[in-house]
Amino acid sequence: MLNRWLFKHIDNSALVVFRVFFGLLITLEAWGAIFSGWIQRTLIDPPKFTFNFIGFEFLQPLPGDLMLWYYGLMGLFGVFVMLGFKYRLSIFLYGIMWAGVYLMQKSSYNNHYYLLMLLCIIMAFLPAHRYFSLDALRNPSIRKISMPRWVWILIVLQLWIVYSYASVAKFYPDWLDGTVPDLLMKSKQHYWLVGDFLQQQWIRPVITWFGLIFDLLIIPLLLWKKTRLPAFILAIFFHLFNSVIFQIGIFPYLSLAFILFFFPTEKINKWFLRKKKPYYDKGEVVVPSYNKVIIAILACWFIVQISLPIRHWFFQDNVLWTEEGHRLSWRMMLRTKTGSSRFKIVEKGSSDTLVVDKKDYLSKKQQRAINSKPDMLWQFAQYLEKEYAEQGKEIEVYIDGRVSVNGRPYKRLIDPKVDMARAEWSHFGHNDWILPSDLD
Repeated sequence: MLNRWLFKHIDNSALVVFRVFFGLLITLEAWGAIFSGWIQRTLIDPPKFTFNFIGFEFLQPLPGDLMLWYYGLMGLFGVFVMLGFKYRLSIFLYGIMWAGVYLMQKSSYNNHYYLLMLLCIIMAFLPAHRYFSLDALRNPSIRKISMPRWVWILIVLQLWIVYSYASVAKFYPDWLDGTVPDLLMKSKQHYWLVGDFLQQQWIRPVITWFGLIFDLLIIPLLLWKKTRLPAFILAIFFHLFNSVIFQIGIFPYLSLAFILFFFPTEKINKWFLRKKKPYYDKGEVVVPSYNKVIIAILACWFIVQISLPIRHWFFQDNVLWTEEGHRLSWRMMLRTKTGSSRFKIVEKGSSDTLVVDKKDYLSKKQQRAINSKPDMLWQFAQYLEKEYAEQGKEIEVYIDGRVSVNGRPYKRLIDPKVDMARAEWSHFGHNDWILPSDLD
């Protein structure tokens, strides 16, 4: 029964067209980072230190302008994905290079960067090059107009997880009472043309409830034929609004491209693949000899995808304060945080205290990011300890850091009595040197 459900063949038009859009978008993501100056600001300008994901310190930006060439090559692989040329190799190499950069720096952490990494992994295993591709043109034997149903299920379930967790995360007081939407709109009050409009009183409750309900219901509404078209229109408005107001790169357009998987084949072929014959349901079920491997991989994948976003529930204190379990959890635009931090160095055997000038080590972007994130504060303290150790000096590092969450009064974040040069980092539990919050 399970085999019949997963391995029954369905039309592959949605996957084929999505591959083209996906290739185009990841090309724009890579080459856009070059021309917008993002690479210069994030990976070249920082004078001394890069905030890696902890455990991936071996990943460092290439020297000089090589990161520009790195992204240029990534963009070329994106073009190959779009054209379906050496598809599996191209998407694999793009995914490896993207994951390297993603894990290399987190000063510019964005949920769509994580989603892009997941999609590269997923797409590398999908038969997205079996039609309308240079691979199929060069090797007609791989040409197919159908795919196993598990491919569609994988894409839709992954989307459902992303949207559902984004909605569930909004069920907390500061979102429900409109505090966070209000702060987000106030940050856009000088925005081009629409800044004043976004300050109107009725905007806050609309954004509060529309954002929550949209994330919660968009997938079910797209799945139901009667609500598909209005849901599609709402999705266009929602994602274009986010693109214009929050400028979050390719994510809104990637989300719109996913809607292909909810429309019937006849529509997709009419719009994009006029010469493609639709695959009519013949009840064809092709169960490969390695079907149990596929089922096991899918099960493991979704166990991880469902578990990661809820891990913060098992950590002490509030994730809004500690940031423990925030990343990889689809917690999108949920809070505003500001902070300040001062690093004091005491050399052992001396009573002298040196206050570190962060400008000597960090870019402006890094200085803003570090103040409210305990893991980055810890990493910088570890870096200072190693730098002084190379000079033959043994030091202690103390941090005076204060943070405001969603407009609340500033409160001390890090225990100022703890030597952060000796503090341990816990990947799977609470770090006791983070002081308790008073958040609900």
